[in-house]
Amino acid sequence: MAQTNERLDRLVLEARRTAEKWELGYRAQALKLFPWVCGRCARTFDHTNLQLLEVHHKNNNHHDNPPDGSCNWELLCTYCHGNEHSKLKDMERRGDSGNFMPMTTFNPFAGLKTMLASRK
Repeated sequence: MAQTNERLDRLVLEARRTAEKWELGYRAQALKLFPWVCGRCARTFDHTNLQLLEVHHKNNNHHDNPPDGSCNWELLCTYCHGNEHSKLKDMERRGDSGNFMPMTTFNPFAGLKTMLASRK
């Protein structure tokens, strides 16, 4: 019995370490790629509150982590991220099926490329 518990504890510990390493991988990459701004409410973050900024997978597939993350990742504050997942759960409860389309239209970076180009 004790040997079974030890084996189970080892398996759980290994699974947790793997999950933490996996999460740190794409989160660290996203924090290097994107400005530290929530993609929904535009709240800005710094080193003192960075733990409140999370990576949201737009297509809800946490295994879809392209090298640049651009087509599937966005940084959201913990509140907006929770709201996004609440919307999905509400859709499931109502029995909505079909393709999920983001309900927000706000884009804090709209026109950023043009603004940067005009500064040159």
